[in-house]
Order: sequence, then C-alpha cells, then structure tokens
Amino acid sequence: MEKIHAAITGIGAFLPEYRLTNDELSTMVETSDEWIMQRIGIKERRIYKEPGKATSDMGTAAVKQLLEKTNTLAEEIDLLICATITSDRLLPATANVISRKAGLKNAWSFDINAACSGFVFALTTASQFVESGRYKKVIVVGADMMSSITNYSDRTTCPLFGDGAAAVLLEPTTETLGVIDHINYTDGKGRHYLHMKAGGSKRPASHETIDNLEHFVHQDGQTVFKYAVSRMADVAVEIMQKNQIKAEELAWLVPHQANMRIIEAVARRMDIDRGKVMINIEKYGNTTAATIPLCLYDYENQLKKGDNIIMAAFGAGFTWGAVYLKWAY
Repeated sequence: MEKIHAAITGIGAFLPEYRLTNDELSTMVETSDEWIMQRIGIKERRIYKEPGKATSDMGTAAVKQLLEKTNTLAEEIDLLICATITSDRLLPATANVISRKAGLKNAWSFDINAACSGFVFALTTASQFVESGRYKKVIVVGADMMSSITNYSDRTTCPLFGDGAAAVLLEPTTETLGVIDHINYTDGKGRHYLHMKAGGSKRPASHETIDNLEHFVHQDGQTVFKYAVSRMADVAVEIMQKNQIKAEELAWLVPHQANMRIIEAVARRMDIDRGKVMINIEKYGNTTAATIPLCLYDYENQLKKGDNIIMAAFGAGFTWGAVYLKWAY
C-alpha cells in the first residue's frame, strides 16, 4: 500500500489594516526606530483595532479566504485545528468559534497552545489525521491577537508583537510531497522565563493581579534569546541530518519571526544563504502562532512543487520543533 502524506494545498491569511510603526511606538514608551531595528529587526506591526473583534474573527477571515482560493466547500472540511495563545475566551476553544463562523458544519475542532511553536505543533498533529487515511481535508490555523496581552508601557515587550492569522489546507497525496518528518520538544522549565503571570487556575484574576499588570505577557529577554537561538538551530540541523538534507538541497527555511538576530543565527548554523530564508518580521513583528504560515502566504508565488522546506520555531513553555516538508504545488 502506498504511503499517504499530508500535503499543504493552499494558504489563506488575514492581516489588520492598522500599522503600528516604531515612530508611533516611541511616543508611547522610551524607544526609537533605530533601537528596535538594531536589536529586533521590526519596522512595524499590525494591530487589530476593530471594536468587539477577536482572534476568532482573524482566523475566520483567513479560513474563508483559504476555502475560496482552493475552491473548497466549507462542509467538505473534516477537522480544524487552531494554534493560539490569545483565545477569544478561556473557553470554549477558539477553533470551535472559527468553525461556526466559517460554516464548517461537518468538522470537529480544537485548539493547541504551544505559543510561538503552535503552528509547527498543530501541523504535526493535523498531518497524523491525514496520513492515517481517516480525513481528506484538514485546516490548520495559526492566529494570535497579541495586542490583547501586550503592555504598551513595557518597552521590553511592546515592540515585539503584532496581530495576524493564516490558515493552510492539508490533503492526502501518495506522491512524496507534503509533511515528510517532524521533531518536536518541550521543557517546562521555560515557564519561568516567558509567561503570563495571572489568569489561570494558579493565579485567578483579582483586583491585585489587574493592578499589578499580571495579565500581560512577561519575559526574561536574555534567557529566552539564548534558548531560542540554541534550540531552534539545534532542531533545524537535527531534522536536516536525520533526513540527509544538504544545505544546497534546501529551498527554504521558514523560521519563526521573533527576532532578526535569532533568524540569522539559525541560518548560519544550518549553513544556508539568507536568500533561502523567509523573512517578513520587519512588517509584521512577532504574531506568535501566525508567523510561519504568514511567511508561506507572503512567499507562495516563489514556491515550486518539490521544494525542500524546513519550518523551525521556539516558544514559551519552552516549546520548540521543526517540520520537513516538500511543497506540493
């Protein structure tokens, strides 16, 4: 029996219209365009300012565009997985809300919370349902409204994050295309260095937690940077070696867009030219689970069938991982 692979057959995306530039940010906190560009590599980020709108609305827009682009009927979708850390509410799952709003009447759905590694973890999970032969059409959404948990008086975090969503369709193929391999890791010691201090069962919301600004993202920047560089680079090299991929055989590296210095360090470790690295951090910032699929969306016209692609990510938890796939169209 021929092996079934899960192939990406289309991409949709949504980006808010509002652009928060470094110059505007410098009127809110003590920073500057030069400082942010030198240390992070972000020029502007998109912010979702529509009243009453949330992560599910961005994810729904991305899914609807995906269905239209691929001429897929909503009722044909078997499963939707949403990678997010900014769910509309603590419950229900944002994936459930997206499915309802997008009209996916025959799909079941759930969320994955792996922070910036969310899309890699969700794609890995979704591919198993396709490879098993159980499902024919699965959607993976990466969506985060990071502005909702960003403290715009904290100069160490507010330059980093933006809002956005992107979705991919996975379908089965017996060609040697699609998801070929994956390697994922977690290490709970990272919970101390990149987290939200309150809002869960450990520290429920109270006047004290709100007054102490504990419902925003907090991070130990130096520690996170050190681990991100080593773990992302290690797992990207590991998956290359495991699948005997030489640098010259790799068409694209799709790294999580957290920091330009991290991206450059990973590319150097993999010994690949910067021209093979998908980069859009300058115009979107860190959209967490949406960064990798947004890169695929931006570079879609440059992709060719059979291209060797490695996606690599690192996020809170700590979580990190890589997916090796061959582009299917």
